[in-house]
Amino acid sequence: MTIQIRHLTFDCTDARKLGGFWSAITGWHLFYDEDPEVIVAKSFPSTEMMLLFVPVPEAKSAKNRVHIDIKPEDSTRDELVERALELGATVFGDHRKEDGTGFVALRDPEGNEFCVERGEHEMASRGPMTIGLKI
Repeated sequence: MTIQIRHLTFDCTDARKLGGFWSAITGWHLFYDEDPEVIVAKSFPSTEMMLLFVPVPEAKSAKNRVHIDIKPEDSTRDELVERALELGATVFGDHRKEDGTGFVALRDPEGNEFCVERGEHEMASRGPMTIGLKI
């Protein structure tokens, strides 16, 4: 049995504002009508995963149990972090290392955690990485 993940859903207080943030970060389009929900997707309707923003009356009150890891396709990790900060994100953990590896943990304008990693083009310039797994 297989599945398709249709939406990654964010509870939020302002769906259009938060959807606008994620639309700007991803470069995807913002879709909404008279309903309070907002969708951010490459296209709509779509068979690819979309981000769904649903207004709820309560504010975020605890650490996310799930978060998104994103990486740039046409910029660098550091440029994407700067763009996120310009759009209203805040850094809560900077795990970049002197050798260029690492990631940055941020919160979107409503406090949802996400991480920005290096893009494939940044990792390719450093050569292959070996991971040892203990079983």
